[in-house]
Amino acid sequence: MAWINFLKPKNQLEEGGRTGMPVQEDAGEPEKKCPNCHKSVPISRLWAGDLVCSCGYHFRMRARQRIRMLADKGSFQELYGEVTAGNPLDFPGYEEKLETVRAASGEKEAVVCGVAKIQGQSLCLFVMDSHFMMGSMGSAVGEKIASLFEYAVRRRLPVVGYTVSGGARMQEGLLSLMQMAKISAAVKRHSDAGLLYVAVLTDPTTGGVTASFAMEADIILAEPGALVGFAGKRVVEQTTKKSLPKEFQKAEFVLEHGFIDAIAARPGQKKLLAEILGMHNGGDTDEWNAI
Repeated sequence: MAWINFLKPKNQLEEGGRTGMPVQEDAGEPEKKCPNCHKSVPISRLWAGDLVCSCGYHFRMRARQRIRMLADKGSFQELYGEVTAGNPLDFPGYEEKLETVRAASGEKEAVVCGVAKIQGQSLCLFVMDSHFMMGSMGSAVGEKIASLFEYAVRRRLPVVGYTVSGGARMQEGLLSLMQMAKISAAVKRHSDAGLLYVAVLTDPTTGGVTASFAMEADIILAEPGALVGFAGKRVVEQTTKKSLPKEFQKAEFVLEHGFIDAIAARPGQKKLLAEILGMHNGGDTDEWNAI
């Protein structure tokens, strides 16, 4: 199926991101239709362009592909990869669903955490993955992200986090909601230590993730067109009994109303993050370059 091929990079593009080399397009290669401009785009061209259509539409990106796009080659070292969700509430079918999602996504959980370098500057990095239960936040996700912030405090490192989520994971009930406070406390300790946290909101960032660590960063960026909000538009309209603008909860609308700092298109994100990290570095230190 074309969609399966779209999710799996071709061998020559396995490293992800822009190669700087012209892409050879086969006449019969699979294409993906852009939901924005409605044009069919060869999948090889999308992979070479970091999954950004020529019209500017940003397709959703897997966590590890995004890491390959951002991190200096060979610099990423995963942390807490062994932390996985259980079934603490004995929710019917949850264990089977986790097994299915793990097999389909290739990930053990909805977030990948680690240390890396961006243009030579060390940082802690977490990237949520929409292909794992829409990046939903369960106990394992909370444990991994909170642990990463604590690691960053010990190593005096900044944190860059990419969020994508449908919110709290319903199969874990209240335990899932508790992760909002758990991660927020870790973010506060990181902030109190005088360290930088940059969040990049991707499509969609909603629910309890928006209501906690996604919006607690020192600098909040968002990809163009990303859905950013708490409850869905229909729920808000039904609750307030008011019609909402067409672009309600789009990143540009959220920026206009002061909840994020800037829109960051994917092709320039690595350079922008490097500049932000450089401004807050204040000179090389042993701790900063410990990786």
